Amino acid sequence: MNSGILIVEDEPITQRMLAANLERAGHQVRSVSTVPEAEAALNEYLPDLVLLDWVLPDATGVGLMRKLRSNQRTREIPIIMLTSRARECDMVTGLDSGADDYMTKPFSARELLARIKAQLRRRAPQTTDDLVEVSGLRIDPAMKRITASGQGVSLGAIEFRMLHFLAVYPGRVFSREQLLDKLWGDHVFVQDRTVDAHIRALRQALRPSGHDTMIETVRGEGYCFRLKTIQP
Repeated sequence: MNSGILIVEDEPITQRMLAANLERAGHQVRSVSTVPEAEAALNEYLPDLVLLDWVLPDATGVGLMRKLRSNQRTREIPIIMLTSRARECDMVTGLDSGADDYMTKPFSARELLARIKAQLRRRAPQTTDDLVEVSGLRIDPAMKRITASGQGVSLGAIEFRMLHFLAVYPGRVFSREQLLDKLWGDHVFVQDRTVDAHIRALRQALRPSGHDTMIETVRGEGYCFRLKTIQP
C-alpha cells in the first residue's frame, strides 16, 4: 500500500533524487528544506516515515527529531537519518536521539528503499504490501484483493483498509478514536459511530465464510482482530 514519506533535506539535487526514487517505488512523497517547513507539514498530516538530514539551514535534524520523539502525536513515526556525518560518535548521537536507522551519504537508492521497507514492516506494517494470511483469510494489499476460504470477498475501500490494519496487529485492541486517526487521518473530522458502521459492513462481508467472528468488540474499549480457527 502506498505509504506517505516526508523528506527533510535542504540540498535540492539530493531532495529531487530522493523524491523521484521514492515515487517510482510507489510512495507518496512530500519534500521540505527547513525545520519550520517540516513542523508545518507535520501539523497538517502524519507521514508513515521521515527521511531526515542532519545539517539544515536553521537548525539540526537531531533537534527536530528530539522534538518529534517528545510529542505523543509524532513519537511513533519511523525516522531514518540521511547524513554525510560518518563518525561513530555522530551515529551514536543520532540513534540515541531517536533515529530508527542511520545512513551516511552517498548511498544507493536500492539500499535506501530496502531500509525504508524494513522500518515500515517493523513500525507500520499496515503501510506495506506484504500478504497477510491467517485461518483461511488472505489479504493482498498490492492487488487490493481478499479471499476467505478460497472465495473472493468484496469490500469497500475503508473496510479493506480497516481489515488489513486490524489483521496486522492481531490481539491488539484499538479504540474508535485510534481507528479514525489511522484510517482517516488525525485532521479529518469523522464521527466515532462511523467506525461502527464500517465494522458492521466488514462483518457482513466476512459472515459467509465465518471469518466475521475474528472481528471482536471489546466492550468499553474498541475493536480487535482475534486469531481463531475457522471451521470450513
